[in-house]
Amino acid sequence: MAGGKRSNGEGSVYQRKDGLWVGAAYVLTTTGHRKRVTVSATTESEAWKKLRKKITDSDAGIPVAAETWTLESYLKYWLSTVAATKRPRTVEGYGVVVRRHLVPNLGAKKLHRLSAQDVRTFITRLRNDCRCCAEKIDANRPKDARRCCAKGKCCKTVLSDRTIQQIHAVLRNALAHAMREEVVPRNVARLVQVRSPRYDVNRGLDADQAKALLKAAENDRLKALYVLALYLGMRRGELLGLRWKDIDWDKWDEPCAEHGDDFCEDCAGQHFPTLQIRQTLQRVGTKLVFVPPKTDRSERVMPLPLLVAWALVDHWDLQDDEAEAAGDKWEESGLIFATVTGGPIDPTYLRSSWYPIRKRAGLDNVRFHDIRHSCVTLLLRLGVPPHIVRDIVGHSNIEVTMMIYAAVSLEDKREALKRLTDELG
Repeated sequence: MAGGKRSNGEGSVYQRKDGLWVGAAYVLTTTGHRKRVTVSATTESEAWKKLRKKITDSDAGIPVAAETWTLESYLKYWLSTVAATKRPRTVEGYGVVVRRHLVPNLGAKKLHRLSAQDVRTFITRLRNDCRCCAEKIDANRPKDARRCCAKGKCCKTVLSDRTIQQIHAVLRNALAHAMREEVVPRNVARLVQVRSPRYDVNRGLDADQAKALLKAAENDRLKALYVLALYLGMRRGELLGLRWKDIDWDKWDEPCAEHGDDFCEDCAGQHFPTLQIRQTLQRVGTKLVFVPPKTDRSERVMPLPLLVAWALVDHWDLQDDEAEAAGDKWEESGLIFATVTGGPIDPTYLRSSWYPIRKRAGLDNVRFHDIRHSCVTLLLRLGVPPHIVRDIVGHSNIEVTMMIYAAVSLEDKREALKRLTDELG
């Protein structure tokens, strides 16, 4: 302080030869030690104001960053160490978000100086800027193929709310780890709210459409796959990762005490075989990999209804014929749903089977994943308790079952209100 002695820890302010005022003091860092930090301003009073804020934050237990990372350098460190422990597809998705969105827009920012305003501005820009313009997609096309910003006719193609939510989540997770490692004092991404996406909950098939689907798949070599998808609500990766050893047939072919047969078709329905989901198949980059199920609840055991069990038996016979036809080219993978030479089916290539089937069934706009939605919706409309539906399809919690998938139709509402009217007279 000018004209008087400063107390210990108060810091000092001085003017440089270029006229800039600089303040310096020792403050608490994220490592728990104290270090000398500086601030600068055009006036002495402004320098003292900035310096006092640093000291006040330090006294209140809010440390300053001990490392001078840029966001880009920290994100690379985070991807290679922390995020690398996640599922392969998750890591791949994190990498795409970091490379395409976070690094180009925020990568040069000092990590400890990244503010909520920076993040909010970034999110707003993502929501409003055309992707062709922002990523120079159109500008990189051949001149005769340009049709958007490079020709002055912006297509206004912006990111969806879901994509923006994912980008924000990756940044938030990375900063949360930086805070746990005491690299930054707080997670500024948590201070910024993003719009929640609206899920389309009416993508499930009704009973007639489901029957049409099964009929359309009748002569397809993967007919059993569609039966499992519809009756058990299994995910694509779960179906393609299923092995014959994951099915327990033991109880199904127990001798029938009543009829004295080795196998009684009439009584088989009383002893369902069981199926256990232990792995899923995913494409990660250029490789197909087997990974654990999506969540703890996804790793589940389910009884196989008689119709589903017989579909698998027929598929087993078909696979034996394919193995014989393939001869030395056959690859014994143990998978239930395999290529004609026994190898794993690339999840992206499943569409070559699915697209013709949905066209024959008159379901041109239906996605393969909507079959899973259909299982949930049909079970709920049959009055099956939600917690049982959740365990059949392997949802992580019952809120997913009810809020995202359980669409209430106009008929459901009409029937509910009719019952109330009848009750009250």
